[in-house]
Amino acid sequence: MNRSERSIGIPSQNLQGMAFMLLASFMFGFEFAMIRQATATIHPFEVSFFRNIFGFLVLLPWVLRQGAAPLRTKIFHLHLLRAALMAAGGLCLIFAISIAPLVRIAALGFLVPIFTTIGAIAFLGERVSVRRWAAIFVGFAGTFVIIRPGFEAIDLGTMLRLIASFVFGGMLTLTKVMTRTESSFTITFYGALFTAPMFLLAALFFWKWPTWESLAWLAAMGFIGSISLLIFTQALKIADANVVMPIDFLQLIWAAAFGFVLFAEVPNRFTIIGGLMIFASTTYIAWRESPLARQNASRD
Repeated sequence: MNRSERSIGIPSQNLQGMAFMLLASFMFGFEFAMIRQATATIHPFEVSFFRNIFGFLVLLPWVLRQGAAPLRTKIFHLHLLRAALMAAGGLCLIFAISIAPLVRIAALGFLVPIFTTIGAIAFLGERVSVRRWAAIFVGFAGTFVIIRPGFEAIDLGTMLRLIASFVFGGMLTLTKVMTRTESSFTITFYGALFTAPMFLLAALFFWKWPTWESLAWLAAMGFIGSISLLIFTQALKIADANVVMPIDFLQLIWAAAFGFVLFAEVPNRFTIIGGLMIFASTTYIAWRESPLARQNASRD
C-alpha cells in the first residue's frame, strides 16, 4: 500500500475495484450506443446473434486454456434453461435499446438485482430483513416514477426493458443454484454455447447479410460487451460491493451523455429521479449482501 492509499484509508483492492467499476460503467454505456447505431441498419435479433458470436470468440482463448475437464456437468437441463433465459432477455434488451432512450434503458437495468433478490426469496428460501424489503419497495417505486402508468402510455421499448430485467433476474437466481455444483467457467461456457443457436434461430427470420463495415462494428460490440462484463465481475470480486456499487450509477450518466450527443435524446427528470431511487435500492441490497456473503464464506 502506498502513502496516498494509507492517507485516505482505502485498501488498494478497493481502489482497484473502483477503477474497474468506473471503466465498466463507461463501457456499458458505450455498448448501448453501439447497439443503437448498429440496429439502425440491422435487425435487433441479428445484432443479438453477432454480438453473442463475437463475444464468445473473445472468451475462446480462455476456454482453450482451461481444457475439457471443467466442462463436465450433470445438469445440462439447467444450462439449457439458463441459456433460454439469457436468449429471451438478450433479445428483449437489444430490441429495447433500438427504440427506447438510452438513459431509460440504463435506469431500468438497475432492477435486475431487485428481481434477483425476490427470486432468491421465492425459490431459494432466503430470509430478508424489513430494511431490505423497504429497499425493494423503493426500487419498484422508482420504476413507477420512470414509467408513470396512468399518466402516459408505456411504450414498447420500456416494456421490453422491464421484461428483460425480470428475465435476467430469474437467470441470476438460477445461476445462484447452479454455482453450488458448477464453476463459473462451466456456467459461462455453456451459456455462450447454448445461446448461439437460439439467437441464430430468432435472427434467421430477419436475416440480411451485413457489410464488412457492419461486421467490424458488430465485432467491436461483441469485444466490448465481453470485456465490460469481465471487468464488472472483477470489480465485484476484488473489492467490497458497498464500495464499488455506487460507482455503477455512472452508467446512467454515460448513457445519458451518449444518448444526448449521438442521438439528441434529452432525459426527463422522472427518468433521473426514478433511476436514482432504483439505484439506491440496489446499492443498499448489495451493501447488505456483502457482509452476509463474507459470513457464509467464513463458515465454509
